[in-house]
Amino acid sequence: MKTNRAVRVPGGLSVRLDVRAFTVVVLLMVLALGASVLLVGTGDFPMSASDVLTTLVGQGSEGQEFIVTELRLPRVLVGLLVGASLGIGGALFQAISRNPLGSPDILGLGQGATAGALTVIVLFSGTANQVALGALAGGLITGTAIYVLAWKRGVHGYRLVLVGIGVSAVVTAVNGYLLTKSDIVDAARAVVWMTGSLDGRDWDQVWPLLALCAVLVPVVLANSRALRMTEMGDDVSGALGVRVERLRLVLMLSAVLLTASATAAAGPVSFVALTAPQLARRLTRSPGPNLIASMWMGAALLVLADFVSQRAFGAEQLPVGVVTGVLGGVYLLWLLVTERRAGRI
Repeated sequence: MKTNRAVRVPGGLSVRLDVRAFTVVVLLMVLALGASVLLVGTGDFPMSASDVLTTLVGQGSEGQEFIVTELRLPRVLVGLLVGASLGIGGALFQAISRNPLGSPDILGLGQGATAGALTVIVLFSGTANQVALGALAGGLITGTAIYVLAWKRGVHGYRLVLVGIGVSAVVTAVNGYLLTKSDIVDAARAVVWMTGSLDGRDWDQVWPLLALCAVLVPVVLANSRALRMTEMGDDVSGALGVRVERLRLVLMLSAVLLTASATAAAGPVSFVALTAPQLARRLTRSPGPNLIASMWMGAALLVLADFVSQRAFGAEQLPVGVVTGVLGGVYLLWLLVTERRAGRI
């Protein structure tokens, strides 16, 4: 059975359509958006899916409008955007490193963003917006350090991963030091932020993250074909006209910005960037980075994890980072066993 079809578009052009991958993306979109509607209706004042949709189109009561648009919708949108950012960021790092373990979680970008946030919390007792800016700056500095240290006539696979693991260890030690030097109030605030949570998120977190995604995602997708060509090797892709190191620099910068901004908005939500690209690839069975599928897989994973964190433990609500950490840890162990059996590690 053929999974690729040629589709003609206006102007006489034709594009190749991977039917299976397209179907998976559509299903993931439906899953993510459907779970979002259910999540908006979840809370002390429950609402049916039809009531939520009616309210979203402006036909709900005044009370429903306030609950949906002011209290619950921003949290869900932040979850979707953070999950999508982590999913596509993880796919980029895994494609660049050519390693399924080459995700921001393993490379230390989340820890770097945490270091920036902890610096603002512990040393300056900063506001929520200042903490977010500190996290963004910490992620960018860490990403720059990894790129510079991994450079040797280019940035390549295992060197990038090994340098990232080393940087992650150093930054984790710095985070521990900052916690020991903080007072009890700042330490408690820092630990809550480090868990990764969507509690209390509002439109102040939605708009900057949405604007950044609106700029970076098209840039990433525009370079997806060249990124796929690099899988043939630097020499071959260079001979075909791909400026390999420039491409890696642009895409790594985009991935760092997406990951750091997601961490700034919701804290270091673990393992979404690691698992989303791998799950997307297994569902699509398609080679290449699967950027769009990874993006929607990340969004679906985070929204579903938030739904579980609110509903699965009764009155006790867990931070979403706890749920993703448990699920992602199990997946990481399975991935390591699989890679070992295949002789790749």
